[in-house]
Amino acid sequence: MSAVSTTVAVLGASGVYGRHLLPRVSARGWKVRALVRRPEAAVALAACGAEICRADIFDPASLRTALRGCAVAVNLATDLPMPEEAGDYAANDRLRREGVPLWLDACREAGVERVLQQSVGLVHAGAGAAWADESTFLSPDPGTVTGRAIAATLDMEASVRGSGLDWIILRGAYFYGPGTGVEESWFARAREGRLRMPGDGKDYLSLVHVADMAAATVLAIERWPSRRALIVADDGPAQAGTILEHAARLVGGAPPQPGGRGFGVSFRLDNARAREYLGWTPLYPDYRSGLVR
Repeated sequence: MSAVSTTVAVLGASGVYGRHLLPRVSARGWKVRALVRRPEAAVALAACGAEICRADIFDPASLRTALRGCAVAVNLATDLPMPEEAGDYAANDRLRREGVPLWLDACREAGVERVLQQSVGLVHAGAGAAWADESTFLSPDPGTVTGRAIAATLDMEASVRGSGLDWIILRGAYFYGPGTGVEESWFARAREGRLRMPGDGKDYLSLVHVADMAAATVLAIERWPSRRALIVADDGPAQAGTILEHAARLVGGAPPQPGGRGFGVSFRLDNARAREYLGWTPLYPDYRSGLVR
């Protein structure tokens, strides 16, 4: 996509994903409009050249105003608990089911033709040691928090596909890297002897460094593989226990002890289509290259 006169709107721009994405979008020569609930907390985004606009996914009028004149709209808005919290995902499920349709309506009404929606590779979870690609789906268990989150995500994706807009969906693996708090939580608990093995540790966990996710998003905007959902994950998913044992070794902490809450699912994601359609290669191909103490 040509950078000339192109304005890219990013909802949820002040989150960690957005903070990695916006400088990269700006560096490509596109105009960037950051849609945030609290403009006073977005000073760092303005410093990278972004125009700051107040908007809330549950406030259609604010969305329409902020989206006018934009060629592409990127939705990164989430309402997730912090990595160290065990909280449920009801607020995030509501955002996906109720907020995203409002966002899509606002995009249509504001004349935005292209939308890029953040989604999660969790929708491919449950396949054990088998590799999963974009065609692999298992029925979510409505009796679990994870199952309900997967169902809400699939509903969100259906809204995007049925919007009548030109869309891309990027299904990210489990984020880590600066600002996410993920590895910091692992390191701290290992130092204190509180790191717990999730279940038996044998479920696979696909990771993606947040910088690699941002880089893939820029390439998606640039190349625009229309109406495709793509997995964005690193090259080396590993068993969760192996990843946590490595994190503990990095800080000289105690290895993970039995008794942790299992992830409840296993997902081993194949990133071949993102490589093909985006020309993307992860800078951090596995947890060993990306986890830094």
